Amino acid sequence: MASSYNPLLVVCSLLVAIFASYTALGMAGRITTARDSGARWWLFAGACAMGLGIWSMHFVGMLAFSLPIPLGYDPLITLLSLLIAIASSAFALWLVCRQTLPWTHLVGGALLMGPAIAGMHYTGMAAMRMSPGIQYDAWLFALSVAIAIMAAGAALWIAFQLRKDSSHVWRKRLGAAVVMGLAIVGMHYTGMSAAQFPLGSICGAAHHGVNTNWLAVVVIVVTLAVLAATLTVSAFDVRMESRTAVLVSSLAEANEELTYLALHDSQTKLPNRVLLHDRLEHEILIADRDKSRFALMFLDLDGFKAVNDVFGHRSGDMLLVEVAQRIRANVGNEDTVARIGGDEFVLLARIEEPTDAARIAETLMKAIGEPILIAKHELHVTSSIGIVLYPGDGATQQELMTNADAAMYHAKASGQKGYAFFETSMNSDAHEQMQIARELRVASARGELTLHYQPKFDAPNGPVIGAEALLRWSHPTLGMILPGHFIPIAEKTGLIVPIGEWVLDEACRQMRAWHDAGHPQWTIAVNLSAVQFGHDGLIELVRGTLARHALAPRFLTLEITESTAMSDVEASLATLQQLKDMGVNISIDDFGTGYSSLLYLKRLPATELKIDKGFVRDLAIGTEDAAIVSAIVALGQTLNLKIVAEGVETAAQKAFLTRIGCDSLQGFMLGEPMPAKEFIEAVAQDPVSTEAPK
Repeated sequence: MASSYNPLLVVCSLLVAIFASYTALGMAGRITTARDSGARWWLFAGACAMGLGIWSMHFVGMLAFSLPIPLGYDPLITLLSLLIAIASSAFALWLVCRQTLPWTHLVGGALLMGPAIAGMHYTGMAAMRMSPGIQYDAWLFALSVAIAIMAAGAALWIAFQLRKDSSHVWRKRLGAAVVMGLAIVGMHYTGMSAAQFPLGSICGAAHHGVNTNWLAVVVIVVTLAVLAATLTVSAFDVRMESRTAVLVSSLAEANEELTYLALHDSQTKLPNRVLLHDRLEHEILIADRDKSRFALMFLDLDGFKAVNDVFGHRSGDMLLVEVAQRIRANVGNEDTVARIGGDEFVLLARIEEPTDAARIAETLMKAIGEPILIAKHELHVTSSIGIVLYPGDGATQQELMTNADAAMYHAKASGQKGYAFFETSMNSDAHEQMQIARELRVASARGELTLHYQPKFDAPNGPVIGAEALLRWSHPTLGMILPGHFIPIAEKTGLIVPIGEWVLDEACRQMRAWHDAGHPQWTIAVNLSAVQFGHDGLIELVRGTLARHALAPRFLTLEITESTAMSDVEASLATLQQLKDMGVNISIDDFGTGYSSLLYLKRLPATELKIDKGFVRDLAIGTEDAAIVSAIVALGQTLNLKIVAEGVETAAQKAFLTRIGCDSLQGFMLGEPMPAKEFIEAVAQDPVSTEAPK
């Protein structure tokens, strides 16, 4: 029987084949980049979409075919041909998404997939249920199978090559889809040409099968919709994956940077205390396992504070960076150099003999001692080094660090070679400091901390104008401990912050009580350590304490040392200005002992200068101390500051200080520090005496 084709449906079948091929290439890319269960879902979705596309091309091509008899298609056999298309597509996608595609696998895949596609075609033909059966030209039949095998091989190779997503891969995939679509269409219509229908043939599915009048439109629309949806989801997934990759990359970089910052000193880029502890633990394990040795060296810079005071904080920071580089350049690559705070460095080095550690220490001392050029200034610092050896000088990290610290302080105190190996005798001081630190933590809760008050007198003969609060520790076994013994430990351990809060609160409470008792004009002075002054919560602490005790700010004077005010001038100016704006008085304590610049001093919002007792102690007319004190008083008067002299112990000192213009005086001659009860009793007995009780 003569046959014919609908040209429009033939073109549609070609377009469907190209679209299906492009979708298949896109699915290969998605499966390759997906992971675990995601890859399996993309394989399933891709197989369904690709199989439907190939089958649809074949079926539309059959619908384009017509004979001079009614035609139809058996639903079950047609469904079977669709399943064959999906199964062959799943195999193809699985194969091209392997890590490699050797030529043996490529040939084997083509030999399996080609006959499968041909089988789909001829199964679809069988769905017509022709009677008598369709006769096939043997040569054309063989040619169609050969075309299917070659098309399958080409498709597999192209899909494997284009499976990786890139910026311009879509152009290559589109060109490849056209080639693959033409190959599939060529196989189909070659197979159709091989079919021969004898005269008198009848289609058994014409009346009981699927109606062909509307089937072509439905198949094309559904197929294109499925393929379009698949491509849309794939494109959306690619975009989301790209954004996710960017976010993951950014997050990884951020995590890496945070990890680095958490383990390294931001200034010198050396490992910090956290990373040092990890490295030290690792070295202990290695030494125990291999019976080897290592040295832990604690380095502290001598003269660093003077550099900070004279040349400023920035120069000090640059000096630390240069010292860190010199240390790093003079030790082994496997050694660890860490900065654990301030001007303190730690070196962890593997050694064979103690002499190796001594040699390293001497090398470092020489390197650090070389002149350092910072901002056109030639700076000189030296180092003190404490050395402990493992095993022998400690069994744990804490013991090693404590003993190295003790050895370093011994080296600094001895002032000889500049380095010292740890000896057991050095540990007594270290253990004493640790014991004081432990007991100091609970001293406030136990009520062992008290305040003594030293009166301040209006020069020359009174009356008492207020008091300075001075901290004392009444230890249950050691008795009264003066601040000079425990305040440095409190600053080193951070305990100075809660202790300072207690001192400020207790001093303001006591002053409120004295105001209520009939002394409304008295003021209270409280000393701030450098750690307290640099604490973020200082302003709110002062404001809250004054409010809690209903004490006007003008009755509180905060004393900070000259060196503290000058350590970071800009930050100090900001903090002091906030305190002054609040109404609190600012006193520069120990004036004349530091390295302050008059350029910055005139900017400090202070209300008084306090002359250090070191100048007052040796005061006599005609001496250098007298000239210095006179200059300080003149400077303070020029800057409209009140002048307070402390350490007054003789009548001659009092007379001289009064004559040159000091506003108020403190000292043992006038009144020594005493508890609050004794203070009020002494003042009540003789409120204007120049010989106040001692």
